[in-house]
Amino acid sequence: MFGATIAFAWVCGAATAAATSGSLVLPRAELIPERPSISVGPIPPYRPLPTSPARNRTCVVSAKGNGTDDGPAILEAFKSCNNGGAVVLSEDTTYTIGTALDLTFLEHVDWVIGGTVLFTNDTDYWQASGFNQTFQNATTFFQLGGTDVNVYGGGTLDGQGQAWWDLYASDIYILRPILFGTIGLHGGSIANLNLRNSPQWYNIVANSSDVVFSGISIEGASQSENEAKNTDGWDTYRSSNVVIMDSVINNGDDCVAFKPNSTGIVVQGLVCNGSHGISVGSLGQYVGEVDIVEDVYVYNISMSNASDGARIKVWPGSPAALSGDLQGGGGSGSVNNITYDTITISEVDYAVEITQCYGQKNLTLCNEYPANLTISNILIKNFSGTTSDKYDPLVGTLVCSSEAVCSNITVQDIDVKSPSGTNEFECTNIDETNLKVNCTSG
Repeated sequence: MFGATIAFAWVCGAATAAATSGSLVLPRAELIPERPSISVGPIPPYRPLPTSPARNRTCVVSAKGNGTDDGPAILEAFKSCNNGGAVVLSEDTTYTIGTALDLTFLEHVDWVIGGTVLFTNDTDYWQASGFNQTFQNATTFFQLGGTDVNVYGGGTLDGQGQAWWDLYASDIYILRPILFGTIGLHGGSIANLNLRNSPQWYNIVANSSDVVFSGISIEGASQSENEAKNTDGWDTYRSSNVVIMDSVINNGDDCVAFKPNSTGIVVQGLVCNGSHGISVGSLGQYVGEVDIVEDVYVYNISMSNASDGARIKVWPGSPAALSGDLQGGGGSGSVNNITYDTITISEVDYAVEITQCYGQKNLTLCNEYPANLTISNILIKNFSGTTSDKYDPLVGTLVCSSEAVCSNITVQDIDVKSPSGTNEFECTNIDETNLKVNCTSG
């Protein structure tokens, strides 16, 4: 156990009892639980991660209870313990947040979540007040950013997704918040947390650098006939030198997706179940935008009950519509130096999928207007396991819209079988020189 549950008033450098406030400020570090020690490996980050000094004071937040909004008290705690302190949410305690929290001002502070953070299911409020992240209508309950911030504690963040999934079933244009928004964070860690029932993606990492995620448990399933859709585990966007490792993800969309301008990303030691794989993209969605994903290493992944293992998805050069709320095509950019190494699959539709026709069901039209993005220097190796029967006898598909925009793609050591015992790949518009797989014509 840690923290305090009685009500205290804010007094810098001392703790004073009060009847109404919800916090305790201590000018010392005795109540700060030990921060997890994260050793990144076996694949190292693309550049060394910065060190984070110990914190020297504590701000403990007491929950008001009965569903009363604790958001303002948490915000005040961060203001008081910024620059060298730790904000503590106590174990065995539920904190309700009904206020959108802008925490992008943080400097050298830890957030210790020992209890449960429960976001209200006021869908009207969050659609009006959530933070717009500019990409694919993404919004967040809160945004955590600044310099040298660590979040840990073994607690839970719960987005009460059921209300959102049910609402989305009747209106696909609603703005569903992402549970954890890492926005403009430079140096930090998010570790040993449980993320539950996100309305949309569980994590967005945007405009951030030098951040490691470790020991994250992700889970959320609908209790109604309306599926939990678009619940990606992580989406990285305009970020560099990010590590995602040693976590368990049970979700209904990409386990991890590298969105535009993600560079220097390491993903390793994940157990993914029910997902759409670990994906580059989708890219090339917006005309006039240049999307780059470069220097990505994915290692030692367990993937089960999924649509894909490794996936690269690029929009074609002409407009297409995957669904009413997801359409695009015609953007430019590149995918370069991507490695998928050692993935074990079970009941996965495609072990490997590369497509430059994402969102376009008319392949003739896709070939007429090939993707503007190039895909080059791709290494996919050391896969094992069995696919589902969805595409039997195929276990993978490698489809470029033109050989001119795909180069140096290597696929080797793929010990994957379909239920009928085959291991065939569809290979279309792609140089087969480095494809050490059984290609069939597309």
